[in-house]
Amino acid sequence: MQIVKAALVAAIGIAALVVSLLPGSAEEKGSLALTISVDGAIGPASASYVKEALAKASERRAEIVILRLNTPGGLNSSMREIIADVLASPVPVVGYVAPSGAHAASAGTYILYATHIAAMAPGTNIGAATPVQIGGPIPGLPTGTPDKEAKDKKEGDRPAEPKDVMSAKATNDAVALIRSLAELRNRNADWAEKAVREAATLSANAALQASVIEFIARDPAELLKQVDGRVVEVAGGKTQRLVTKDGVVEAIDPGWTSRFLAVITDPNVAFVLLMVGIYGLIFEFMSPGAVAPGVVGTICLLLGLYALNLLPINYAGLAMMVVGIALLTIEAFNPTVVIGLGGIVAFVLGAVMLFRVEAPGYRLSWSVIGIVAALFSGFILVVLGSIRRARSGPPKVGAQAMRGLAAEVLDWNENEGHVFAHGERWQARGVETFRPGEMVEVSNIVDLTLVVRRMPVATSEGGSS
Repeated sequence: MQIVKAALVAAIGIAALVVSLLPGSAEEKGSLALTISVDGAIGPASASYVKEALAKASERRAEIVILRLNTPGGLNSSMREIIADVLASPVPVVGYVAPSGAHAASAGTYILYATHIAAMAPGTNIGAATPVQIGGPIPGLPTGTPDKEAKDKKEGDRPAEPKDVMSAKATNDAVALIRSLAELRNRNADWAEKAVREAATLSANAALQASVIEFIARDPAELLKQVDGRVVEVAGGKTQRLVTKDGVVEAIDPGWTSRFLAVITDPNVAFVLLMVGIYGLIFEFMSPGAVAPGVVGTICLLLGLYALNLLPINYAGLAMMVVGIALLTIEAFNPTVVIGLGGIVAFVLGAVMLFRVEAPGYRLSWSVIGIVAALFSGFILVVLGSIRRARSGPPKVGAQAMRGLAAEVLDWNENEGHVFAHGERWQARGVETFRPGEMVEVSNIVDLTLVVRRMPVATSEGGSS
């Protein structure tokens, strides 16, 4: 019995040792660190990518999510979506501005403030979080010469206040947002307000000294060692002590939805899709039965409208583009030059006014506007003009094209026979009698039978026949 007990204890010990050495143990699973990389402008694609990645991190019970940022800013709506997802995440999110040379400007600053832990790589910077508006100065930023800027800063060197009400509202709303995030994460709220009102920026070392971030790390491995043991508060008020020292870093790539959105929400791509859709539908309406232009045009138009729905657009600009298209169409059917020039001007102005933001990465290229306007004007004036001229000219085929043609009589018996017309042998009939070889004129066609008559006698210049 003692031998059996000893063997049983030994077997249990060996099994425990094997289980502890197997990959995928509970401890290793708990130290999984998933990485989300946001490069470029913040937009609908970025928001979709972050949402999907955080959901996947929650499903896989990751220890932390490293949100790597390198962005010049982007759309306010997409930024707020990302912030809401980070705040609601049950998995701690570590904001990390990397690699060296990267920056988290504008929208990136707000997102970094929203993360549970903020870190930067050496040689990076953060700030310049002032809301950007179209058609006016940047709110909170002094304008003009240095002397004028000095005069504008009074009463303790306070930043100049925005001149218009809308700029003031946007700036104050942005200040309230970033201060609330700073207070939530116990970071420097005063500098955060300065970044919004004065577009202030900080280097990585300065940000660490100003309590804007918690760590400076050269790479994700060093970052995991630094955050190990830190206690953070996640969604629902729960506290969690991070165990990341020996964590495994795994990257989460964007899904097909995010990649698709990244393509079509580019303002230039959305603009081109919209124009291709309009081209296709116009061509289909002018030449019914072509099918392909209508199908391609419908798909492109729907994709373009879907992209515009995700972007902040100016409906006055869209209406101006429609007016320009209508004027160019009228010019194709009723040439006046003035209407055509007005259509081109309206179209270009509408394209310039189409997007309401000047966020980095969401500006419509002037070269794209020029190329599309030139192609569209040429299409309207040349193609539709050719179709108009073809329709207004004499018929080329069918019964109408046969009327008035000359035909040679091949054989004839009483009031019917055969004639040679249009390079073909036709059955014919008439009220007169004709001789073979005589030239007659086609007056009508009934059920593939030509109705012919004698050729009219040409009148002389003197008026006699």
